[in-house]
Amino acid sequence: MLVARELTKEFQSGSHQLTVLRDVSFAVPQGAFVAIVGPSGSGKTTLLGLLAGLDTPSRGTVILDGVDLGSLSEDQRAKLRGEKVGFIFQSFQLIPTLTALENVQVPLELRGESGASGRAVELLTRVGLRDRMDHFPSQLSGGEQQRVAIARAFSNRPRILFADEPTGNLDANTGARIVELIEELNRESGTSVVLVTHDLTLAGRAGRMVRLADGVVVEDTGDGRRDVAGDGRRETGDVEPSAGHSRGVERPAVSPSPVSRLPSPGRSLPDNEEVA
Repeated sequence: MLVARELTKEFQSGSHQLTVLRDVSFAVPQGAFVAIVGPSGSGKTTLLGLLAGLDTPSRGTVILDGVDLGSLSEDQRAKLRGEKVGFIFQSFQLIPTLTALENVQVPLELRGESGASGRAVELLTRVGLRDRMDHFPSQLSGGEQQRVAIARAFSNRPRILFADEPTGNLDANTGARIVELIEELNRESGTSVVLVTHDLTLAGRAGRMVRLADGVVVEDTGDGRRDVAGDGRRETGDVEPSAGHSRGVERPAVSPSPVSRLPSPGRSLPDNEEVA
């Protein structure tokens, strides 16, 4: 379960202090599918970064699976993300020097998991890329790259998946297929999904919509809980509304571990976060 309480994020811009988020509070029960919507500059990407522990709030708390992210060091937050969080970036963020298979395999290799290549093959097969696993990102279409990103995000069997405009760079048909894949994985694994989008049609497919405007929640509809058991039973759990608002695979031959082929360490996350 994910709980955000009174999240506020401020930035200093010269002599002025800019408030991007103000007192945002809500909870996401396990297995839920939640869409965060709002105009550009409303704070959606900033909120997603705070919820995933990629950034820290100026005030407020984020509780992820019973752990207060504010009580953790940066290294501890990174470890927690590696264990429980998946993240899909709008710009895919694939490593260009690695194949699709290796891009999915890397997080598992870094965690020291056995059978990393088998898990990567399984996931890429699930997203329809069995015949494209040995291709590099530059040899894949935008939709194929996003499917690799989805497979990578689910490689660690996350408790929660964050997706920042996962269809923003795709055509309508490809985008619809990407959403179907996320929905399938949400239903089958019980992974919670928190998705940022400008597309209200896409948002309408989620069980809950949280709308931001000028850094505050102006609408919060539904509880986001889905039929995760596949038999009509739903995940239960109390949800805090926002304050003041309603509520067996054949494996191809693979190269040695791709970890040794990673580029030099450096900032790998996009720095185009919404702040205006």
